[in-house]
Amino acid sequence: MRATIYKTAIKKQENGFKMMELVKEASRNYKDIPTGLNNPDKVYQQIERIINPSELSEEEFWVMCLDVKNKNIGNFRTSKGTIDCTVVHPREVFKGAILLNSANIILTHNHPTGNPTPSEEDIELTKRLVECGELLGIKVLDHIITGDGVFHSLREHSQM
Repeated sequence: MRATIYKTAIKKQENGFKMMELVKEASRNYKDIPTGLNNPDKVYQQIERIINPSELSEEEFWVMCLDVKNKNIGNFRTSKGTIDCTVVHPREVFKGAILLNSANIILTHNHPTGNPTPSEEDIELTKRLVECGELLGIKVLDHIITGDGVFHSLREHSQM
């Protein structure tokens, strides 16, 4: 019994290390991103540059991890869905943010229809993630929804 528990613990630890290495590797690709992602326009420019949401045919949910000066320290996709939805779990959103020692995060996802207007589910999910972030000490600064060359900032529209 004890050996089984030990093997399970080692397997979980190895998976955690693999995830951390993947996040670190992805982060190295974005060292040239400027500091001070402090307004939705700057954030959207970075989203366009890194994720290129207009090329996506399915909904994808991404997290931008920021340090205390709001410098981008890494980005990762938490889910890929269908043409009109994707499943997002708080655990997946904050896992990479914790591994990168993020002080803040910005959430983003695309609407393949081209209309970035948030659904009720988008707004409720954002509020839930803000609450989770408060518990973990990681502030959710914004949730940007992208469409056909346009975006919607939930922070800017007081929907968080």
